[in-house]
Amino acid sequence: MQKVLSKINSPNDLKPLSVEELSVLSEEVRQLIVESVSPCGGHLAANLGTVELTIALHYVLNSPADKIVWDVGHQAYTHKILTGRRDRFGTLRQENGISGFPNIHESPHDHFTVGHASTSLSQAVGLAVARDLAGDKYRVVAVCGDGSLTGGLAFEALNNIGHMHNNMLIILNDNEMAISKSIGSMSKYLNQIITNPAYNRVRSDIEHTIRRFPRIKRFAKKIEESFKNIICPGLVFEELGVRYFGPIDGHDIENMIETIKNVVNLEQPCLLHVLTKKGKGVHQAEDEPASYHSSGPYTIEGKKNGIYIVNPKDKQRNEIQYTKAFSNCMLRVADRDDKVVAITAAMPDGTGLAEFSEKYPHRFFDVGIAEGHAITFAGALSRGGYKPVCAIYSTFLQRAYDNLLHDAALQDANVTLCLDRAGIVGPDGATHHGLFDIAYLRTVPNSVVCAPKDEAEMQRMLDLGIEYKGVFAIRYPKDLISMTFTNTYAYFGIGEGEVLCEGDDAAILSLGNTVVTALKVASLLRLEGINAGVYNMRFAKPLDAQLLSQLRSKTHYFVTIEEHVETGGFGSAVLEFMSKIGAFDCTVKVFAFPNTFIQHGSREKLFERYGMDEGSISKEIIGDFKKCKRSV
Repeated sequence: MQKVLSKINSPNDLKPLSVEELSVLSEEVRQLIVESVSPCGGHLAANLGTVELTIALHYVLNSPADKIVWDVGHQAYTHKILTGRRDRFGTLRQENGISGFPNIHESPHDHFTVGHASTSLSQAVGLAVARDLAGDKYRVVAVCGDGSLTGGLAFEALNNIGHMHNNMLIILNDNEMAISKSIGSMSKYLNQIITNPAYNRVRSDIEHTIRRFPRIKRFAKKIEESFKNIICPGLVFEELGVRYFGPIDGHDIENMIETIKNVVNLEQPCLLHVLTKKGKGVHQAEDEPASYHSSGPYTIEGKKNGIYIVNPKDKQRNEIQYTKAFSNCMLRVADRDDKVVAITAAMPDGTGLAEFSEKYPHRFFDVGIAEGHAITFAGALSRGGYKPVCAIYSTFLQRAYDNLLHDAALQDANVTLCLDRAGIVGPDGATHHGLFDIAYLRTVPNSVVCAPKDEAEMQRMLDLGIEYKGVFAIRYPKDLISMTFTNTYAYFGIGEGEVLCEGDDAAILSLGNTVVTALKVASLLRLEGINAGVYNMRFAKPLDAQLLSQLRSKTHYFVTIEEHVETGGFGSAVLEFMSKIGAFDCTVKVFAFPNTFIQHGSREKLFERYGMDEGSISKEIIGDFKKCKRSV
């Protein structure tokens, strides 16, 4: 029975609570998160670490008048619970339920829809400047962390914040983790601050002295600078013009409340360094925060010494995931070619490169949450004689478009892109669906864009990619590989498709995981007397011109199926080809997702909702054929 949480319907309900009641509330919130994430999975570890921090923020601030801006967004579950969504929290990441990230269409307390990293500082300073231009008085707080300071956008914002000097507060949530262990110079620097807080003690003593003896202010400032350079060399935030406070314990509610009260109203940009434990309160999440960053479903076994014990729900399946297939393929190419190197942007586990990093640590590079740098870095590695493979989620590669054009393609660099989570990702929703990659990659000169239907095709595509002089992109979904196909290595060239079954009435063109859908559609059409051929095109760029020309002589009705938006995708490429060869007598029926932001839900439900399942596709084709018969 919730003693405190049941009374919290908005942040205003926090104001009368005592520190003891706030501590009880934090445990009740943590329990609700653990129980709600259990059935369907979710971002468990990061949210368990920000419970007390979020409660303290909402206790001090007056949201939504005061603006709390979340970075990444996968640390905002407590924020959702405290801002009127407690009773709906059980619908988290489910169709028609609440989003797993802040969402501007969901609550006035969510000022931005976010799911990518390093954005909060730019957004917060934008709000702060808008406030000051309008003469308003609200407070602006950016909650940054989970490795977001490894992103270049955060540094660009810090540079601007220190220059403009608007009043705002940055909360640096430091749990020494991004999704996996944080890497890079900034992580080491923050650790240096944690282990040597002497500078802050010196500063506190100097400020106390200044208050007692105002006339020595200038001399004291020189002393402070000297101590700063000796004890904490190159204090980055202070040198950029942002006042630094901390580090403080992010699970000590009383101290956080007092500290936030003291710094949030200072007439300058301030940064409060808060130390939290990712996965706090769940034994497995504390021990394996990377594994429980975005956890699958689990069972709650009980509690021991106030810590939850959970176990992942066992999935007894024979199928292999595309991510695991990529991992297998990477090990094979690396075994035979010591010029192959692997790059990831803070996601060695999620992209399937963990095994590679263990076997070939000197040929593995985790650049942090810095996708643009990853691509430029890869281009330079190629110019230096190596064969870089960049494994990045499709949705995150969007951030590196200029790098692809200018620093890879223009340089004739050999850069192989392996785009995990291409297409519908399901519960993570609009910020994470990889539905735009074919369109923007097709525009890159000399690029190749392909999608494997199984591990054998992935292996061949990777083999082709590491030898190709240009950008070579392999896209695949967050899904299981169908066991429909044999796993025999196939020797095909760039742009070469595959005939799966012949048919004179219609030609169904597909690639990647949609090949299975195409075969099912063809089976349903045969029941209606429509003889449709199925063709695995493999490549969205370049298309198999010879195969398409041959098909045009057999049929005038083409169907394309892709897990991508309809604008600029595989279907668009086929339409462009038909226009180019003057096939104006042909019908090309494009089945793709609408050019909009698709919300969260299960993959199966979203395919059905947007008419992308085999039943919906076959029904529409059958309707077309019936219309043709009536017109004849």
